[in-house]
Amino acid sequence: MQHNLLLKYKYLKFKYYNNKRDGISRTMKKLLILAYDFPPYVSVGGLRPYAWYRYLKEYGVEPVVVTRQWGNKYGSELDYIAPGESDETIVEETACGMVIRTPYNPNLANRIMLKYGRTKFSLIRKMITAWYEFMQFLFFVGPKSGLYRGAKEYLKQNKVDAIIATGEPFVLFKYASALSSKYDIPWVADYRDPWTENKNKVTSPFERFWERRFMANATAMTTVSDFLKKKIGENITLPTTYIIPNGYNPDSIKQVEHIEQKNDVMRIALAGSIYEWHPYKSVVSAFAEFVQKNNEIPKIELNFFGINRHEEIRQYARKNKLENFIHVYPRMKNAELLEHLCEHNVMLLFNDYSYMGTKIYDYLAIKRQIILCYSDDAETKKLKEDYYPYSLSEDKSLSNHLQEDCLLETNAGIIVKDKKHLSQVLTDLYAEFEANKSIRCNSDNTEKYSREEQTRQLAEIVLTELS
Repeated sequence: MQHNLLLKYKYLKFKYYNNKRDGISRTMKKLLILAYDFPPYVSVGGLRPYAWYRYLKEYGVEPVVVTRQWGNKYGSELDYIAPGESDETIVEETACGMVIRTPYNPNLANRIMLKYGRTKFSLIRKMITAWYEFMQFLFFVGPKSGLYRGAKEYLKQNKVDAIIATGEPFVLFKYASALSSKYDIPWVADYRDPWTENKNKVTSPFERFWERRFMANATAMTTVSDFLKKKIGENITLPTTYIIPNGYNPDSIKQVEHIEQKNDVMRIALAGSIYEWHPYKSVVSAFAEFVQKNNEIPKIELNFFGINRHEEIRQYARKNKLENFIHVYPRMKNAELLEHLCEHNVMLLFNDYSYMGTKIYDYLAIKRQIILCYSDDAETKKLKEDYYPYSLSEDKSLSNHLQEDCLLETNAGIIVKDKKHLSQVLTDLYAEFEANKSIRCNSDNTEKYSREEQTRQLAEIVLTELS
């Protein structure tokens, strides 16, 4: 299904804009997008549907996004459970399309957490959350169900040509499946991650059942890699499937491309979540050892942006008297984050093996040297065995080291073998910085990872395959 897509996209765009120029009336297709994560909420999961909203209309598809009301009151993961700003649905119309923001009321577990903090009533909160997580698949209940009601209200008065739901949360697939049946509209399941490929033996059987049930009437599926397609196919019979990778937002990059690296201190940055299989303790330890080995105070910083282990990192810095070298910053909007990242000299990336993740794309776009940790470290292998939630593929045609492949293809960074190698890399990079007041990055061929390219692919599917 990926045959000559780029030529088709160019033809579609050429045809569309020439029809506009010549005054020919051309009816756009309309796509209803169910997206739980969406700006202004700060999350990598929201960037994919936002790109669709931003660029689809340029290729003949009008987007209608149904999401929940979001705010950034806390600047942390608490924003995920904070109540919306209104009990009424908020509708925004722009030149790009329409956004329907439905009310959000936290469930009892989340209200308790917002009032008393993370440490109080944890068992009660877990029980309430588990109840909602199960019941939301039986009935239209729980705080996420507002998206279903908002989409249903819209479809009562308006026609669309197709529906796409991007997961997770995968309950959106239930909503799309129900709306498809009720209004006879084809729907597409967009997998950013697997639904049921995990090590939770309690919930996995239920998730597999729901996945098979709701995917039964899906017209098509999109996902980010061939590896992920194969993993999903282990649980369900795949519908027609398209590979649409993630990428970076070219508009955001244009806004920051003038920002140069700072030259007073060598700055290393990591943005986004840190998972259990990431060797963050080893990396921070190697950084600390580098600082302590220098007789003079080195001009170097390790900066974390929007991480989920902020207090742990801060405590380590205080304990080892590294407050002047290690800093933690709260979550921020992607445009603001990019401004900060551009001022840095080196980007830190943790190995996600068979998954590309999303942060690598912004790193590529701003053209800063990337260090990937690690490729062959004994301690990290143990972390992967204990915590990595996905089984790697034995199919030799599929890669289990996508980030490494990307860095080699684009010449965008250094693949760090282990902690010892990282120590040497830090020494070499610091010497380069001392000599040149910058770190060079000779990357190439990164333009193909633009989210506009990704959106062109989705437009092609809607215009030619779902009509």
